[in-house]
Amino acid sequence: MGKNAGAHIVWDWNGTLFHDNDAIIGATNAAFAELGLAPITIEQYRTLYCVPVPKFYERLLGRLPTDAEWEVMDVTFHRYYSEHRGRCALTEGATELLAGWRSAGRSQSILSMYGHEDLVPLVRGFGIEAHFIRVDGRTGPSGGSKAEHMVRHLASLATVDPARTVVIGDAADDAVAALHVGARAVLYTGGSHSRASLEEAGVPVVDTLAEAVVEAERLAA
Repeated sequence: MGKNAGAHIVWDWNGTLFHDNDAIIGATNAAFAELGLAPITIEQYRTLYCVPVPKFYERLLGRLPTDAEWEVMDVTFHRYYSEHRGRCALTEGATELLAGWRSAGRSQSILSMYGHEDLVPLVRGFGIEAHFIRVDGRTGPSGGSKAEHMVRHLASLATVDPARTVVIGDAADDAVAALHVGARAVLYTGGSHSRASLEEAGVPVVDTLAEAVVEAERLAA
């Protein structure tokens, strides 16, 4: 089993295991169009994106969206994303990394802010569900932080020690959620945030998922 047998990874999904940047940007720009905002590039998105998501829109609008505007943008975003996610694939090397972590006797799970009812069949469709002891998507309204979801997620994993748990994600909010439950975090630059913004979180920042797993092994030792 090895010295890291008790180590656990909580994986983020969108922008981490699932390389869906194109669908995310397209959906974001479709939502912006509803308010007459100009489209943005992936570079602009990574620089400006933040959680909770309404604050991201505030950076572009100069004000928080009204409740009515938020509802329109949220519905538009998810409709576009659902139509285009089928063109996206797992991040390079993800399948092998998941299999390797599991075969070493370690555990792993997914916690995503993507809706639970959409997440589970998507994970299953890639043939990787068996690698995880739990797969949790968001329940309730979108737009909030992952921290409270992380509390419930780890509480449901009775055999997992938060002190030997590492959250791997692509957003600063993943590091906030990890800290909230006494876990560690590694942030990956291939998703929604720029390296500069991720480094502000004060946790290891890596450019590949392979590097993220190496860091997780070190942090959970």
